[in-house]
Amino acid sequence: MVLKGAVLWGLSGTVAQYLFHHEGFRHDWLVMARLIVSGGVLLAAVAFGKSGKRIWNIWKDPGDRWRVLLFAIVGLLGVQYTYFASIQAGNAATATLLQYLGPVLITIYLALRWWKVPSGFEMGAVGLALLGTFLLVTGGRPGELTVSSMAVFWGLASAVTLAFYTLFPVRLLQRWGAATVVGWGMAIGGAGLMLMTPPWQTEGQHWSWTTFSFVMFVIFFGTLLAFYLYLASLKYLKPSETGLLASAEPLSAAFASVVWLNVPFGWMEWAGSLCIIGTVVLLSRSSEKPRKDLAV
Repeated sequence: MVLKGAVLWGLSGTVAQYLFHHEGFRHDWLVMARLIVSGGVLLAAVAFGKSGKRIWNIWKDPGDRWRVLLFAIVGLLGVQYTYFASIQAGNAATATLLQYLGPVLITIYLALRWWKVPSGFEMGAVGLALLGTFLLVTGGRPGELTVSSMAVFWGLASAVTLAFYTLFPVRLLQRWGAATVVGWGMAIGGAGLMLMTPPWQTEGQHWSWTTFSFVMFVIFFGTLLAFYLYLASLKYLKPSETGLLASAEPLSAAFASVVWLNVPFGWMEWAGSLCIIGTVVLLSRSSEKPRKDLAV
């Protein structure tokens, strides 16, 4: 389940790259559509399920109310917007790999917050991530970027928002469940973006049955189904194992970008990719239990 979900996430990024680079789609429009539709479907599923009251009770607590809003704008909208902006400015492979620096930022944040010196194992993981990032964005040539500076900026911003997205909603998820919290987060984030990017403003976008099916793939397979498969896998796997197997996402994005969209990827870029994925593997295997210090 987690492997299928991760591959779908990676492929959705590559499909988005095709829409941006070949069919005139804008990243803000696709993010808005993805969040609105996915959030609406998730909330509908909760409303008609056994825990239907959860979708309204979450708003009765003043503390949880502002947490949901902050998670929606900074977390869900932030991570989606920066990720797709990085794809539009560069490619899906680089954007996904840069986003996977998020676990490194989480490790650094927790060390600073609790005044705890990272272990040698964690320090090695951080060093491996830095080496991988250098090789990925420079191809091993100092002072020369293999992708645009904006792609790197948005990719690193995506890692920051991913770290926030992971750390901030722990209490909300424990109290209200993932479907309710993520559903509201998607719906609110999409609604906020819709104020700046109305869904009817599609000038320059080339619509056909192919592009329509690609948009539906990003929304339903790359978001809803991937999200369901990932959560369902937690019933059978440890969190460390899901984090390890989710590394299939950047690999699938890189492979699809190279094979389908002919994105140039040299040996140095592949080496950098393996370093970043290796970092995720190391940090995933370093702890077999969910950390209690994640709540902000």
